[in-house]
Amino acid sequence: MFEYEMQQLRQAELVREAAEQRRAAEARKLRRQRRAADQDTEGRVTHLQRKLRFVRAA
Repeated sequence: MFEYEMQQLRQAELVREAAEQRRAAEARKLRRQRRAADQDTEGRVTHLQRKLRFVRAA
């Protein structure tokens, strides 16, 4: 009986851990989507892109 109760506790612990991992993955996904949405509105310009776009006049 004791082993059965220990197994039940372990199972409950694993279920909680899996739910926590799912919530963390969902939060990462939402952060990534929010960052991508912020960048889509005006576009991201890096130093390299500016360098290639504007050439110094002679």
